[in-house]
Order: sequence, then structure tokens, then C-alpha cells
Amino acid sequence: MKILKSAVLSAVAISLAACSHYSQSLNTSNSKANVSQIKKGSEMINSEIQRKHIKLETHDNVLIAHLDGGPYQLMGLDMAEELSELLDDLEKKHTSVEAVIFTGDHPDYFIAHADVRWLQEGGASIPKLGLKTSSLVARTSKSIRGVPGLEQLAELTPLDGGMQLDKLHETFLRMNRSGVIFIAALNGSALGLGSEFAQACDIRIMADGNYVIGQPEILLGINPGGGGTQRLTRLVGTHRALMMMLEGKPVSPKVALEIGYVDEVVPKDQLIDKALERAIYLSKRPKTARAAIKRAAYFGGSETLEEGLHRERTEFIHISPTETAQKLMKGYLEQTDQRKKLPFYDAEVFQETLKSGSLPLASEGNKK
Repeated sequence: MKILKSAVLSAVAISLAACSHYSQSLNTSNSKANVSQIKKGSEMINSEIQRKHIKLETHDNVLIAHLDGGPYQLMGLDMAEELSELLDDLEKKHTSVEAVIFTGDHPDYFIAHADVRWLQEGGASIPKLGLKTSSLVARTSKSIRGVPGLEQLAELTPLDGGMQLDKLHETFLRMNRSGVIFIAALNGSALGLGSEFAQACDIRIMADGNYVIGQPEILLGINPGGGGTQRLTRLVGTHRALMMMLEGKPVSPKVALEIGYVDEVVPKDQLIDKALERAIYLSKRPKTARAAIKRAAYFGGSETLEEGLHRERTEFIHISPTETAQKLMKGYLEQTDQRKKLPFYDAEVFQETLKSGSLPLASEGNKK
């Protein structure tokens, strides 16, 4: 703890020496909109967080989150905070939600890109630092975010920008750890942070048309900061992602599909229906298993093979004793004995299993 406090004070001292005033314009308006409502069957759940930039509608246990970034459809600090609040709701209150579809309210943009003023003024408040000192500031920002007292002190310095960026990264990581399925229904173009937001989702479905997706940050003298250098490389391969980011040239929906940037391209008037179809289909799978698979794939896939296999074992040991897993595996064994045939090699049974999301059993309640 003494080492942590020392690092914090050192980073704060660096920040204060170079900048006595941290731009208040980063703290964008937290004005509220009308209370959103989430409906599941006959149950009405009133969202306790009134959101201005993320407006929710429901289709049974699937939420459609409409992103409103103003006339230019930009993602700024206020929208990032609302996204974090939505994750809080999904984790603690509205656990019946199985999938979330994000789509833009603007006719031409999913998210055009980040609010450049947010980035520019945040950068202007940070002193020019070497890489080692920048690393210290980044790690310190991560360490003190959420620590009472220290966080409030750091908010008066350029560390605040580091904490904002760390929180955004953590929000995207929470999406990757969650059993909820997140789908980006790209109704238009997505550059920079818009592209990175889509990359953080599990599935990307893009509308066909005169739209683009990519990471053009280099053309403004910066690198992608919302995860693009890491997630894009994992989607399309390191070299291709590197060339795309070095040039800064986005790609069309057709090219994005060909290289694995997006999963599907559909006519714009079919976008939400297709996203809903996919959300409902995957949400039928057991939620605990979805979470285990996502964690193992997203995080284990970035580790060495040995470390990744350890993560997979961990998830398997954690989930295999659960009521759902035990019931389904026992049901498989019983059906094998009864039919003298492996259920997953019975075409009719397997098709029904895919449709229902788990092996059909005589009893209900397979998805808890």
C-alpha cells in the first residue's frame, strides 16, 4: 500500500507541476432524459438511471439500445459513463436480460467517432512525458480509480484523463466477461471509437450501403485509444490491422465482411430484424456457459497456450458442477441409453437442440 501511495503521489506531483488546472470541459453535461423502461413479459422494470444518450427499448429479454450522440453522432465522456451505468444495471439489477443490441439513432452513423474535443482538451492538459513516465501515469490512473480520497485528488490533475480512459477500457472488458450477448447493429459508418465500440461487442452486423468502418486516428497524430490496436489485430490479423491503422483508411462493409471485421452485411431495412434474430437465437444458450466461453476465448486467446488452457480448465471446473450443466449432461446420458444412439448424432434431435439452445429434456428450467 505504501508503494501504491508513493506512485500515486509521484504521478500527481508530475501532473500538478505541469498543469495546475485540469480542463473542466472534459466533465461534460450529466443532464438526464426521461426514465427508460425495460419490459420482460408482463413484468415492467423501471430503470433507475435516466439516460440522455442511450435509450432503451425491449423485445422480451433482449434490449435494443439506441445511441444518441447529437447532430454529429459523437461518443464523449457522458455517453461512456452511461454505457458503464448500463453494465451496472445488467450485472446487478436486470439479470433477466440475455442480449443487448446497440444501434445508432443517426441516419448515417453508428458512432461517427469520439468527440475530438474530449480527446484534444484531455491531451492538452497532460504534460509532455517520456514513455516510462507515461506508463507510470497510466498504471497509477488504473490503480487509484475507485479508491476514495485518492480518486478525488487525482481528478484535479491530468490523471483524470487516464482514469476516464481506463474506465472506458474496463467497460468494454466487462462486456467481454459477461454472459449477456452484445451485438453492434451498425446502421452506418463507424470510425475511431465507433469502430472500437463495435469491436468490443460479440457480434457485428453492418448495414450495406455507402458506409465505412476503420481507425483513422493516425491522421490526427494519435493512435487508437479505445482498444483498436488490440481488438482489431485479434479480428483481422496483426499485419492487416497494422497496415489499416498506419494508413488510416477505412473499409467498406463488403471489405469488412471479407476480412472478418464484421460478421454479416445486410440491407439496412433488415438490420434490426437480423440483429434481433441473432440475439434471440444465441440468448437461448445457458447464460453461465456463454459467460465461461466468452471469458476463455477473449482472455485466454491473448495468453500463451499453456495459460489459455489453464483459463479453460478454470472455467470448466467452475461450471461443470452447476445445476444446469449436471441436468443437461445427465439428460444426454439418459437419452443415449434409451435410444441406443448418441443424441448429437441424431439429426432431428441436434437440430432441435440448436433451435432451443440446449438439449431438450422432459423437465423445464435448463437455462438457469
